[in-house]
Order: sequence, then C-alpha cells, then structure tokens
Amino acid sequence: MSLYLEYIKEIESRKADLGLAPKPIDSAELLSEIIAQIKDQNHEHREDSLKFFIYNTLPGTTSAAGVKAKFLKEIILGQESVSEITPEFAFELLSHMKGGPSIEVLLDLALSDDPSVSAPAAAVLKSQVFLYEADTSRLQAAYKAGNAVAKDILESYAKAEFFTKLPDIDEKIEVVTYIAGEGDISTDLLSPGHQAHSRADRELHGKCMITPEAQDEIKALQAKHPGAKVMLIAEKGTMGVGSSRMSGVNNVALWAGEQASPYVPFINIAPVVAGTNGIAPIFLTTVDVTGGIGLDLKNWVKKVDADGNTVTDKNGDPILEEAYSVATGTILTIDTKAKKLYKGDEELVDVSSAFTPQKMEFMKAGGSYAVTFGKKLQTLAAETLGIDAPQVYAPSKEISHEGQGLTAVEKIFNRNAVGVASDTPLHAGSNVRVKVNIVGSQDTTGPMTCQELEAMAASTISPLVDGAYQSGCHTASVWDSKAQANIPKLMSFMNNFGLITARDPKGVYHAMTDVIHKVLNDITVDDRAIIIGGDSHTRMSKGVAFGADSGTVAIALATGESAMPIPDSVKVVFKGHMKSHMDFRDVVHATQAQMLKQFGGENVFQGRIIEVHIGTLMADQAFTFTDWTAEMKAKASICISNDETLIKSIELAKSRIQIMINKGMDNEANMLAGLIKLADKRIEEIKSGVQPALSPDDNAKYYAEVTVDLDAISEPMIADPDVNNDDVSKRYTHDVIRPVSYYKNKPVDLGFVGSCMVHKGDMQIIAQMLRNLEKQNGSVEFKAPLVVAPPTYNIVDELKAEGDWEVLEKYSGFVFDDDKPKGEARTKYDNILYLERPGCNLCMGNQEKAEPGDTVIATSTRLFQGRVVADTAEKKGESLLGSTPLVVLSTVLGRFPTMDEYTAAVEGIDLTNFEPPTEEMSTKYIPVKAV
Repeated sequence: MSLYLEYIKEIESRKADLGLAPKPIDSAELLSEIIAQIKDQNHEHREDSLKFFIYNTLPGTTSAAGVKAKFLKEIILGQESVSEITPEFAFELLSHMKGGPSIEVLLDLALSDDPSVSAPAAAVLKSQVFLYEADTSRLQAAYKAGNAVAKDILESYAKAEFFTKLPDIDEKIEVVTYIAGEGDISTDLLSPGHQAHSRADRELHGKCMITPEAQDEIKALQAKHPGAKVMLIAEKGTMGVGSSRMSGVNNVALWAGEQASPYVPFINIAPVVAGTNGIAPIFLTTVDVTGGIGLDLKNWVKKVDADGNTVTDKNGDPILEEAYSVATGTILTIDTKAKKLYKGDEELVDVSSAFTPQKMEFMKAGGSYAVTFGKKLQTLAAETLGIDAPQVYAPSKEISHEGQGLTAVEKIFNRNAVGVASDTPLHAGSNVRVKVNIVGSQDTTGPMTCQELEAMAASTISPLVDGAYQSGCHTASVWDSKAQANIPKLMSFMNNFGLITARDPKGVYHAMTDVIHKVLNDITVDDRAIIIGGDSHTRMSKGVAFGADSGTVAIALATGESAMPIPDSVKVVFKGHMKSHMDFRDVVHATQAQMLKQFGGENVFQGRIIEVHIGTLMADQAFTFTDWTAEMKAKASICISNDETLIKSIELAKSRIQIMINKGMDNEANMLAGLIKLADKRIEEIKSGVQPALSPDDNAKYYAEVTVDLDAISEPMIADPDVNNDDVSKRYTHDVIRPVSYYKNKPVDLGFVGSCMVHKGDMQIIAQMLRNLEKQNGSVEFKAPLVVAPPTYNIVDELKAEGDWEVLEKYSGFVFDDDKPKGEARTKYDNILYLERPGCNLCMGNQEKAEPGDTVIATSTRLFQGRVVADTAEKKGESLLGSTPLVVLSTVLGRFPTMDEYTAAVEGIDLTNFEPPTEEMSTKYIPVKAV
C-alpha cells in the first residue's frame, strides 16, 4: 500500500474513532507522493492532495517542509506548473513556513540574477525572523560581494521592519468570561498528565482540556458572542499553578485563541487567561510564548474590620469579599492603551502588569520567539552594515539603585546578562536577556520541544549552552506501546540535535530513566549558573533554575539565551535545632506553614525567588527544599552554601558526570567532559579565594525575610490537599500543612517513596527502618502497598555496593527488570514492597496510579486532583505528602502512626539532618561596576 493510501486510512480511522481532522504531515516521503499526485492532472486524489500540500503540511525544519519548499521553488522558477498555485501564491506559502528550508529557497531566489524572482523573494525575506548562522552568513557574503539585494534586505533587518510593519494590537479587546474552576487551577486541568502521550498531536490533545462539557460551553459562548474572545478564569485562585506546560496554553489557544496561519493546522496563538490572584509565573511565560494575555483580576479582596484589620474565619484564613463579578458569560473590555479592565463604562481593575512594553511586543509579534530572534537579527544586520541599530524594540528595563547591594539572584543575572547598557549592577525589576548554561528536556514535553525546534528552524544546539540533557523519566514506569512509539523517536531527534540523551539511539549504552531534575542537579557545576528545564521542578540547589514550557526550552537550546525579568527575592533563614526524630522534609513543609503564619496568610513566596541560607547541607539533600518551592508557588530558589559544602557538592556532581562518561553517554562535542573542566575551574576559584561560593551582599534588599524556627517542629509535617474543605477554592492548594497527630487512626491505602523529592539518603532510611522493624517485631509485614522508585541508577548502584539494596530486595515482592520492563500500568496493588525502575512513577499520573478513592501518603510533590489518585463516586482520592520514614511506617501499619510508634520506628536512624549555619551567609557590600 502507498504511503498516501495509508494516510487516507489513518484519516478515516481518526475521523470515525476520535472525530478528528487529518493529522498534519511532517514526512518527506508522504509529501513527495502527494506532490506526484498533484502533478498528475488526472489523478483521482489530486484535489485532496492539493489541500494537504497547501493547508496540512508542517513548516520549519520538518522533512516535509524541505520537500514543500523545493516544489514551491520549482513553481516560482517555472520548472513546474500548477494552475492552483501561482508563483505569487507560492511566495505567500513560503512566507508562512517560518525558516529552515524555506529561508534557503528564498535566499536562492533573492540572490539570483533574475529580478523577476529576486525582488518578490527579497520582499518575503524582509518579513522573516527565523534565520540562523548559515542563512545570515550567505547574506553577509553577498553583501560584501556587492549584491544590492542583500544590502537591501540587511537594511530592512537593521530597521527591524519585520516587526515595525506588523499591525499594532487592538486598543479594545472584548472578552466573555468563562470560569474554568474555583481556586488554583493547575495546568493538569488544562493538559492532564495521564494524556501526556498525545501532546504532540495538538488536536487530539485538545480534547482532554478540562472536560467535554466545558469545551461545549466554550463553543456556546463563542457562538453567542462572536465578537468577543473567551477568557478562561481561575476564580478565587491562581491560573496555571504546578507544571510549566506549553500544552496547557496550546489547548486554551486551540479552544479560545486565534489560528496563527491559515496554512498551518492547529497552531493557535493569543489566548486570554486570568485569575483572581493572577497567573503562575511559569505559566505566564508560556502565555508570552503564544503572544497571549494574562490578567490579574483582583476580583476577590480580604475583608477588613473598622480598624483595617483582616477578618479571618475559624481556621485563621482571611475571609474574602467579591470586588466585582466575573461570572461565566460576563462581557468585559480590555483597554490595552489605558491598561485597564472595564465592564461597560465602569473601570474594574488596573491590568498594567499584563501590558508592559515587552509583553505588548510579544502580542504584536505573535509570540516571544519572534521578538527574541528579531532582536538578534536586527543587531547582526546593523553590525554587518557598520551602523547603529535604531531603537525599535522597547529597551531592556534596567533598574539600578545606588548603594544597594545585590541578592544572590541579582548577582547571577548580572553575571549572565547579555546586551546590557547600564554600567552599574542591575536590581530586581530589570528585564534582560541572559545566557543559559544548562538546559533540560523531559520526555512527555520533549516531543513538543522537537516540534518547537522544527518550527523555529533550529537544527543544532547553541554553542553557548554548557550542558543539555533529554530525560526518559516521565515515561519510565511502563514501557507500553505509546512509550515505544514516542520515546525512541524523541531520543534520536535530541541526540542528533546535540543533547546528552537518556536513551542511546545507537543502542550502545544502557537506557537510563533517571529523574531529569536529579541529572540536571548533577550536571550543574557552577553555583552562578542559569538553568532552564521543561518541568516546573527544575529547581537546582546550585545556581538558579527555572521550570519552563517546551517552547522556552526550545529557544534556550537553539539560542543559548532567554529573556526574563530579575525577580524579587525572599530570604529564608533558620534558627534553633532539629529534633533527632525529624526529617528535613518536615523542615521544608514547616517553612511553608510558618511563612503563611508570619504573613497573615499571604504567600510572600509566590512569583519570587526563595533564597534559602542552607549553609552546610549538601546539594543532594538541599534539593528537597528547592524542589518543593514549585509548590510554594515561587518562581525559583537559590541555596546559599558555604565554600566547603559547595566544593563537596561539585565533587559529587563531577563523580556522577564521570559515571555518565564511563557508560558512553558523552557526545561528539564532549559536552560531559567539558562540564568536568568547568567543575574543576569552579573548585579552584573557590579554593583560591578568587571567587568564593555565591552569597548575597549584606545590604541586599529583599521583598520579605522569613525565619524558620526548627525548635517548633516536633511532629512529622504533612501537606494535605484538603479534599473535603467546604470552600472549593481552598482544595488542592499545597498550603494546608498539618502535623501527623491530626490524622490519628486515619487509614492509608498506598505509600509511595520516589520521584525528584528523594535522594540516596531516603533509600538508606528505608533500609534502616526495615532493619529496625524486623528487630522490633521479628518480621516486616506491609498492611498497605509501598511503591519505591529510586531517582537514579547511580543511586541504585551505590546502594548495591554498600549493601542497602540487598535489604530492600529482601522485603520486596516486586523488583524492576530493565530487560523486561512492564508493558502495562498497574490497576491493583498487593500489600507488598514494589521496587520500581528509577523515574517519576506515581508522581506523574500518566502511567502508574493508585486505585481510585485511595488515601495515598507519598514523598511526591503533587496534590493535583486526579493526578496520583482519581476520585470515586463515594470517596475523593487523597494524595498526602510527607517524609520517607512517615510513608514507610504508614504502609507497615496501614494507617498513620502515633508519635510513640513513629519515634520508636526511627530510633537510631540517621535521618536527613540539618543544622543552620552559625555564620552570616552574606558578603560585605563593595560598590562595583557590572561586567
């Protein structure tokens, strides 16, 4: 059967089974067959073939795009004739192909000796921004050889006419409201984790947004109000908390945005989203990628008494009052000039934060990528012509306060800033381009990152990037047909692009399923690095790391840069001493609880950097804190370590990078070997005193300062989704932290130790507890299942060498086998210990899940509704989060333990301990000029 007939068969199946349109074409072989049918005037499939060629072929650097661009060139040159595609129309189609082969064709035509094709080709080129070195080098060479067309194009680029000639955004945008949920809306609602396999198939994945009923309601609003855009709202909450998911914004744009190009299917842009408490920082970045609008509505405010004091309920939470209604179906107007939201003539709220000069540029350009590439192209063109580039784009916002020291994040941004005009250090609020040192792509968003790279015509990793890794952890639990179809293809693409990949396309080294955050933490060898990763838990304990959507990961890989504001910081310090029966995870939860108490329920961490003065805790253990900062709604976190601890952490990272090299994972560019050289350099800087461990200045300015009292932590602390709270908006918030005594006699149906929140010490704690329990009771019997997933293979190997793995195996009823990985996800569990393959496992919810309605106690990070455990009609599923020893004991007992039971079980065990630094972790401020 021909490829075309197979494609038709797939189309019929998609339509009949799923109600979907034809899948967009990315295959050169299929499109070549389609072109052959177009050339045959009498072919029975010619009409459909034309439609597929024009309207259903993916642009950028897909192999199909190369074939399409070549055929369009032949039509323009008169080598082929297609009555339905005139040379003029062929140029229009090339203008929508966004780089790669289309730019190569346009340059061929523009630099030719035939003015009938060079002039229109140059006109199209002037509208393009996705040019790479190979493209700009051709232009520069032609210009230096005296080519007038090349000069004309470069002059247009120097003026940034590709941007200035675009229409401005509308002054008035009418919206109709749609309340997508009450309380914080996680990106899991917009793009569920268990549907991760379909993200690259945008139309199919769009079917999973919220519910089918919600999708019908959105369509009904669009039909009733054709002149308005549907605005999705998180009522009494924040929109887009949790994962940094491009697919979530893609789904919103698919249902409520605009088609980016009439010739590219299911690529929509410009959605409008809003929240009572605004948009989560990582989600807002994704909104910017699509040129969308994210509003902070402030439509619920704290009730105050006659004295101006906040009125609280019986739980001590602030009582909210509605400032104005955004009930579904309300017509509102966004005034982009006044930067205000109106209902008729009534002004409701100032929304200027959504319409900064930079965000307005993203909206005008159709997304942040075009602005990033446009700025680089303008600069290059001006330098080639030997002129100063005119000020077209809004200048970088550069804020500097004389005499004010720098926080840790301000120091990192100043070190990595690109194209800064200021000769004094920049402070929070500045908006700059920065060099990205480390980039990570994970496997459920990775296929989308590949699409983004193809769409922006990128073919190889930027030489500015020190290290980059493609993981296999999110699909590690079950090697099913979906994983087998997606993952090898992903690994091959990323390996060819220049990343270190968990799976070797050539099959030389053993496939790895190590948790991406752990690997990124290991390959980060500089405490002044900037890291971008395709997951919200990209929160390294060295440097500053930002969880990002698949698109931001793609642009970091392609350019080695990212544009972002320098965030405010909140300083976290500790006092007192940890009790011997407490685990560091309890400190992490207590930090959140004590912060909320100190600030009257206000989450001062939200949208800011948490600068935690950790002192002597190694990066492996400190990661437990930085990882959880995603659930604190922080933008990122920075650990301040002393010199000795930082050197130990970098030495550990070096040893683990060397293991990766020994396994054969380094690439042709010797990326991993390069990281070891960088690690050696950083260690020498610290030892010599030339550049000690990163620390803030003693007069740095913070948004807030939090002191965590370790003496006040006497019980294991649990993060509770509070699924039965009468106020729906307060469920699944991560802000409910309770002591274990609250859960007296509460049954536990399943325990999970794993994902990115655990380290080698947690695995050792399990082994020690099992020894303790056997000694106390003669044997160990589980009354609830316990699933254990180590984060990395390195840890498994170290445990085997030290004897603890043998203890875990002794008590397990299932041990993973890489030679025969599971082909199906579990739906039922026995009361045994499951030793699972390294990876995310239950935390993701896309493969393994607890049984519906279960009460789960886990070391995981997620409280999303339905993620780890679904609801039943009779009972809501609960995913409570706690420390490793608490999880283990709860599964042995089949319920939450009493404090006596808990202290007996952990007696003599070396838990993840922590002592606050005794010295001040800051540096004497010395005024300096920026480098």
